[in-house]
Amino acid sequence: MKNFQNQFDIPLTEIVGRQIYITDFGKEIAAAAEAILNEVYAINYKTQAYKGQLSGRLKISVVSTGKYVMPYFLSDFINNNKEVELEMDVTNKTKTLKSLKNNEIDFALVSILPKDIEVESKIILENKLFLIGNKYVDINPKNDLAEYAANYPLIYREAGSATRITMENYLDQNGIKPNMKLQLTSNEAVKQSVIAGLGLSIMPLIGLKNELDKGDLKIIPVKKLPIVSSWRLIWLKGKKFSPVANAYLKYINASHEEIKNTYFSWISNY
Repeated sequence: MKNFQNQFDIPLTEIVGRQIYITDFGKEIAAAAEAILNEVYAINYKTQAYKGQLSGRLKISVVSTGKYVMPYFLSDFINNNKEVELEMDVTNKTKTLKSLKNNEIDFALVSILPKDIEVESKIILENKLFLIGNKYVDINPKNDLAEYAANYPLIYREAGSATRITMENYLDQNGIKPNMKLQLTSNEAVKQSVIAGLGLSIMPLIGLKNELDKGDLKIIPVKKLPIVSSWRLIWLKGKKFSPVANAYLKYINASHEEIKNTYFSWISNY
């Protein structure tokens, strides 16, 4: 950093208190450097294209639970196209849709379609949400969530999460107002908290297979559950795809059924 700063008479950074900040000049230099790097990448991609190889960047944003889904729908494509660079951001629904709306990505993986963005989509997998508890939870013969909610804390995902939205909609529609609730920022945190006995949660089945198989978690039968939706690959309506993005969409259209049957056939057992 010191050697880089020596190239300029104007400071790139400044220290205020114990914090270091990028100056306005530093931000301009960073933007210029990024533009130069992008041009270098573009030249490299064109070189590979002349050699008959598919090359470029594939940019995807995935809602957090989608990390259990998306890699299986990418692996063969990436392995068969070695010159393709993958950028995949795993975040919550709000940030994923913001990236899509700003046209910063090629595709997004979501379980709830956005209402304020015009998109096209491809369903790639069924999504099921169940009430989940640890192995010590006694099953209520009434199968009534209100009974469970009165006796166990309900564990929520953070605001902005698709799982949180789905769970709250279900509770509202059935007139259930839990007395106690916890909020955590990832499905993994929720899962571990349920296993530890901190409460119950309505969770997507997709990330629970190992824990269900081992008996650490169990599905609690409840009326009007599971909630069934779909995992969808979405993109901006009318988007002009790069050669890489166009090739990937063709791959998904041709291969998604085979991928689903190979890796996710177990979902139909629940």
